[in-house]
Amino acid sequence: MSLGRTGKRATVAVGLVVILAGFGYLALQGLGDNLVYFVTPTELAERGDDGVDAPVRLGGMVAPGSVTWNADALDLRFRLTDGSRSYDVKASGAPPQMFREGIAVVVEGSLTGEGNFHATNLMVKHSNEYRAPAEGKRPEQLYQELIRPDAGS
Repeated sequence: MSLGRTGKRATVAVGLVVILAGFGYLALQGLGDNLVYFVTPTELAERGDDGVDAPVRLGGMVAPGSVTWNADALDLRFRLTDGSRSYDVKASGAPPQMFREGIAVVVEGSLTGEGNFHATNLMVKHSNEYRAPAEGKRPEQLYQELIRPDAGS
């Protein structure tokens, strides 16, 4: 049995649709596995005892006046808040260069039985906005302004 010209085109079209659907499915699966989700301090508090000692990503703002850094012991402590609920966070290791008070961060770790958060990883959320240096300024000066917003004034 021989397919006519229209039958061959239909077979090729169906084959292409199946292949494209397969690639689309694989792409979406890969994307879903790489998304990073986090909970806010309020959402973690709502978990009650189920939130204690469970690995979680916690996101919020670093509360002003709460950062203490001991460079000798590589001990970083700060308060993470979402405006309604806060947790004291203890992290080991040096903080990222852009880490400061008032910046959004996501920490990976777990809530201790005492109500503190022990972080094993600290990620700074940053803007993807690009600003070219103003006329007469060097890029290094702009970088310092990004780290310390009050440095440019």
